Amino acid sequence: MPRVPSGDASFIHTLDGNFVDNAGRTLLLRGVNLSGSSKAPVNKPSQVLDEFWEVAQIGGESFIGRPLKLDDADEHLARLRGWGFNMLRFPVTWESLEHEGPGKYDYEFMDYTIEILRKCKAHGFKVYMNPHQDTWSRFSGGSGAPFWTLAACGFNPCAFSATQAAIIHCEYPTPASREPAELPAMIWSTNYGRLVSLTMFALFFGGATFAPKCIIDGVNIQEYLQTHFANAFGKLAERVAAAGDLLDEVVIGWDSMNEPAEGLIAWDDLNAYPVKQGSTLKKGTVPSPAQSFRLGMGQVQTLDNYAFGSMGPKRDGSVTIDPNGVKAWADPSTEPAGIHPRWGWRRDPGWALGTCVWALHNVWDVQSGYVLQPDYFVHAPGTEEPVHFLHTFFLPQCALYLKAIRAHHPQAIAFVQPPVFARPPPIPEELLQGRACYSTHYYDGLTLVTRHWNWFNADALGLLRGKYSTQIQALRIGERAIRNSLQSQLGYLKADATQLGALPPTGPARYPTIIGEIGTPFDMDSKRSYGYTDGGKYKGDYSRQERALDASLNAADGENCLNWTVWTYCPDGSHPWGDGWNMEDLSLWCSDDLRTGETGRIPGLPLPSKASMGSLLPARVSTLTISTLPVYSSPYATSSVEEGEPVKCEPASLLLFLTNGARAVRAFCRPWPIAVVGTPTNIQFDISKATFRLTLKVNAEDIPVDEEDDIVPGKNGLYKDSSLPTEIFLPLVHFASDACLSKALGSAAQEQVDDSLDVGQEGMSRSTSGTTTPRAYTSSSLTLPLTSQAALSPVIFKDDSYDIAVTASEGRVELLASEQKLLWFYTVPTDKEDKELTIEVRRSSGPIKAIALGLGYTTESRARDGCAGWLEQAGLLGEGWCPEGCSIM
Repeated sequence: MPRVPSGDASFIHTLDGNFVDNAGRTLLLRGVNLSGSSKAPVNKPSQVLDEFWEVAQIGGESFIGRPLKLDDADEHLARLRGWGFNMLRFPVTWESLEHEGPGKYDYEFMDYTIEILRKCKAHGFKVYMNPHQDTWSRFSGGSGAPFWTLAACGFNPCAFSATQAAIIHCEYPTPASREPAELPAMIWSTNYGRLVSLTMFALFFGGATFAPKCIIDGVNIQEYLQTHFANAFGKLAERVAAAGDLLDEVVIGWDSMNEPAEGLIAWDDLNAYPVKQGSTLKKGTVPSPAQSFRLGMGQVQTLDNYAFGSMGPKRDGSVTIDPNGVKAWADPSTEPAGIHPRWGWRRDPGWALGTCVWALHNVWDVQSGYVLQPDYFVHAPGTEEPVHFLHTFFLPQCALYLKAIRAHHPQAIAFVQPPVFARPPPIPEELLQGRACYSTHYYDGLTLVTRHWNWFNADALGLLRGKYSTQIQALRIGERAIRNSLQSQLGYLKADATQLGALPPTGPARYPTIIGEIGTPFDMDSKRSYGYTDGGKYKGDYSRQERALDASLNAADGENCLNWTVWTYCPDGSHPWGDGWNMEDLSLWCSDDLRTGETGRIPGLPLPSKASMGSLLPARVSTLTISTLPVYSSPYATSSVEEGEPVKCEPASLLLFLTNGARAVRAFCRPWPIAVVGTPTNIQFDISKATFRLTLKVNAEDIPVDEEDDIVPGKNGLYKDSSLPTEIFLPLVHFASDACLSKALGSAAQEQVDDSLDVGQEGMSRSTSGTTTPRAYTSSSLTLPLTSQAALSPVIFKDDSYDIAVTASEGRVELLASEQKLLWFYTVPTDKEDKELTIEVRRSSGPIKAIALGLGYTTESRARDGCAGWLEQAGLLGEGWCPEGCSIM
């Protein structure tokens, strides 16, 4: 690692494909999206129709209270830090900033956001801001842009459901016969292939090219929309900068637009929907663009209908949609003399309301329904030059937005996010200026759409990028093959980072990669884990979700060593309505999963009320009072320990707090290297064995230095060596001692204690005379000899907090139990040759059983269930078919 530029101790650099602290250590930034709830105002989840349109038409409402209520913020943030997270992706919608009308900003919400960011600072988080959207807007079935942007483009949003211009949750399946609880999984994402999203993204990115007649307030609709978008987030950046204590220290950067879409740009044939499955899901009705155009003008259309099964999308008949003459386009009478009475813009006379903008540009004929120019969006109009969305349209918009941000946050890291699964275009260094990160998303699509952890999967990204000639070649059978495939796919995405800074594609990346969204649904198998099936037998059993989420997060380990922010953490989610948005249910925590008897013990916090249609349950709370919540020191300072005594939290209480309400906690609360002297080259964690292994390389350039370019001195006697340590997060969830478990969960942990006695006695040998027998310690610090033979002998820490055996190739380790950290000191070589070092940590008494953590399931042999179930359904289950050692499922 080259010597880092000098700067504040908390400053984070982007160098040599990594985040780097000011002492030169490689950082891994991992955390969560806070929050999916930020897509809508408080108490306005997507299933609520009451005043949905009426309030929007007069300027909307404030998002104050998102992502957290101030009174509850400390408890939620302490939970996230206790899980080991040090990074937050902070979704903010354009609507939340500018809902009152063009150029009218919600400064009260911006100031509220600053208050929440100060809370994040107090808990030691780094944050990157995310301008979030899904299928353009809440009012087109997703989230993001204000209502008035749709009106500015000539739409009548109240007619979207009737024309299937968009599927809107609160009106599903029709406004006259609402059944919002029946909204199919992920059907919202099909809006990317419907009229509104296709049109809005085409206008936003390419209006000047493809819709030159769309002039409003004297400028093309592209400039109008992009300028308002950039100015709104620029205004937020200005407000955050004015706060004086947040930029770089807390807010390290800004994402580009979340999951931008091409819309119609580069669409090959407007009469056809692509045959191959792309990033837009085929599920339910699947209109071609031409059919969407006709439906938008009130014309009857018969559409292909698709079902999504275990083998992907398959045509399942057809459906006729009759809008009964209702049009998705606004009537001319809504803008007398071309001026909108509420929003105030003046529309150019050449942009006539009441007709499709693409008919206005002679793309199709309304009367006959005939498409006149089926390849209109393939070439720049009037030329044969093929269009390139990423270079010609995405990159200029990204540059405009980043310019608005850096006017107020000059050192902002540019988190660059192209469309889903698209390789970013070569991005010039003059735009990135040494401060950038490739921000991409990854979901296991089969699990996400089917809501089931399957015994087979596919290399979806390889298939989309042409790696295989047939789908069968992409098939992966068995859990081991699936896990390897997911890891390979994240490797493809990491390799895309070479496009940032326009380095040669065969060379190393200049900038780091973060998986901005990754996660798994918790409402699998008809909400089995909520007790909705099998007579409630599996209530609280998140074993399947644990396997799915572990597979995804394991994919970020291995040689990938990736940063990530899981989607999502919602403080007000519920079992009936999930995250409160389009029936998605990916939150790592839910108040409905709090253990019985853990409610209402903190004065002043609300008790849950009964669930009802159109409302979410208020968040329940844990028994930990704010005064006893754990407080962690910043992981980015030159020392882990501040002056004075660190704040301590009793480990059993902490473990109880961290598991209460958490879902699949063993999958996401996992060990990983926070800060590394050198560069991590391989990370391995086996949940079933509670074993963590880190391999790294280090050379003379990796010696940590202070601002005066001297070796960093120790503080409070903690750092006795002449260098900073590598810091490893070791969660109590995996490495707590039996004593800690018993104190935290009482009788629930007794089976763990009883069953692990033999293992524990063997692992706690007190002999220290040789190098082949484990050595046991109860203190929080010990020194490992630097000779390789002695160093490879495991050393055991076992006390009221931890039960771990540590084996390092060399060096000395210290356990900082109050922060769930292991500190590893070793000698950095003086030459430039790489030296490889390894450390392994395991729970010396064997892995903690799920029942001992109160996780709602008892069996640790879950790997057999899925395979046995499949064989039974196939009529093949019999003697010898599925041995306990089966590695399929």
